[in-house]
Amino acid sequence: MKSAPHDVVVTGVGIVTCQGVGRAAHESLVTATEAPQAVVDNATYAPYPIHPLPEVDWSEQIPRRGDQRQMDQWQRLGVFTAGLALADAGLKDDADACATMDMIVAAGGGERDLAVDTLIIDEAANHNDRERLLNQKLMTELRPTLFLAQLSNLMAGNISIVHKVTGSSRTFMGEESAGISAVETAYGRIRAGQSTHALVGGAHVAERPDMHFVFEAINALAQGDRRSLWDRGGQAGGGIVLGSAAAFLVLESREHAEARGAPIYAVLDAVGGDRGPRGDGIMEDRLARMIETVPEPDLVLSGASGLIDLSARERHFLQKTLPKAALRGYSNVTGHGLEAQFPLGIALAALALKAKGVVPPLADGERKTTRQANRALVTTIGYVRGEGIAALSATGDRP
Repeated sequence: MKSAPHDVVVTGVGIVTCQGVGRAAHESLVTATEAPQAVVDNATYAPYPIHPLPEVDWSEQIPRRGDQRQMDQWQRLGVFTAGLALADAGLKDDADACATMDMIVAAGGGERDLAVDTLIIDEAANHNDRERLLNQKLMTELRPTLFLAQLSNLMAGNISIVHKVTGSSRTFMGEESAGISAVETAYGRIRAGQSTHALVGGAHVAERPDMHFVFEAINALAQGDRRSLWDRGGQAGGGIVLGSAAAFLVLESREHAEARGAPIYAVLDAVGGDRGPRGDGIMEDRLARMIETVPEPDLVLSGASGLIDLSARERHFLQKTLPKAALRGYSNVTGHGLEAQFPLGIALAALALKAKGVVPPLADGERKTTRQANRALVTTIGYVRGEGIAALSATGDRP
């Protein structure tokens, strides 16, 4: 006889964005009476604005200097934020719980040697046999340890080392879709009874010129002084403003959380992801199919990347499909966090539902509301491919 599915609840939130470090800094985003101020650096990587990493005391979650030194900034950010989530859930010092905890990480690539990258590009312009040139430079110019630093699963490995999370481990790659798949997998395993508790999330560092190069290859980045999320149509460039951000969640079955007396932020009612062609309204049809299976939300937290045409399509669809919900584009105040974007939206939704407050407009053009959020929908649409939604409800407001 098939057992009933298990409720999946959020019991731990670790979050770092340009707005600050930890839960308290971000609770104020979703409970303030006025729209928060964006933290933007328009100068350092001009013409591309970014939302920079805040000042972080890494030793608070990564006490050993040796551990800090052997990670690049992207790994440090993820390991630090995972520690925040574990501490917030009351599990950081629970050796037994960490030893049996599933870990699912959304990751990109790590450190690169920009000098070598530049050398290869410059010399390739004057070479006919570029494959031979590339192999020669890789063998003679790169230090061997750099290959290890670039491995996407090193973040999960370092979380295991630093925080002793040693249950099963999975790492997803694939930009925004990686974050969607990571959360969807954790949710599915707990709901099916294959897991009782999981650590899931990702991190992204915007202060990386190599990442700017990747985005700008398709003219995706906004140029010039940063404009509000829904108002970038007349701005030079593609519209995306990258943000240094990380978000990790502790998800548990309700039974597991209640057995240990853990406070619950919100119930994760549904998670869905898909991908495919986007022309002729096909993307909107996919989103509609995912959304029609969840209760109507009071709050929609859109992870719109800022890519001009795509974000305009998402906004139009959400306003048409969910006209009563308060639409809030959170990347306006955090920047676009790539692999971390979907977990970040869920973290903010969980904080908003727990606070039982009214979320202020986060970007220009968003209407104010006096309606308390009891149900939230989080969306993330990848700037190239992949779409995801998550539905959450306050603990006393189940569908």
